[in-house]
Amino acid sequence: MNQIPGTQTVIYSINQHCRQEADTAQLAKWLGQGLSQSLQQDPQAHLNISLVGDLGAGKTTFARYLIQGMGYVGKVKSPTYTLCEPYLLAINGQEPQQAITAHHFDLYRMRDPLEWQEAGFVEYFDVPGFCLIEWPEKAAGTLPRFDIQIQLTAGKTENERSITLNALTEQGATVLKQQHD
Repeated sequence: MNQIPGTQTVIYSINQHCRQEADTAQLAKWLGQGLSQSLQQDPQAHLNISLVGDLGAGKTTFARYLIQGMGYVGKVKSPTYTLCEPYLLAINGQEPQQAITAHHFDLYRMRDPLEWQEAGFVEYFDVPGFCLIEWPEKAAGTLPRFDIQIQLTAGKTENERSITLNALTEQGATVLKQQHD
């Protein structure tokens, strides 16, 4: 378990300045392609991804574009009140029973890290697919190790942001490098 999100060593990093929402969507889709490739190579794999940034930095927007970019057709809702929204994703035409699951968490409303443990979501970190966690610091010390950290910083205009993708494990680095190199 991590002590504090962000304390892991960065193995590989990509920085992107997004001037408009379309740039953010393109970056999220690009990451989705890397995740899809990685999960195709190992359909039983699981990755943990943190979304870090101030309120309004675009974490939920990035998560929405990532999940939709991986082929989810329905509405991607903010999990602010439910804490978790699961999405079944068929990677490149897999049968539905072979699909992976994206679990999108928003821990903003949590007051204590123990709430995370009591909610019983830890089992989602063992299923094929990935977990996206907004506001991971709210559950500091109780979350599994992150493979990728996405750091979003709002810019001067509403849709402008700076996004850094940090690989914190070799598995995370593989996802980013196979798309970037």
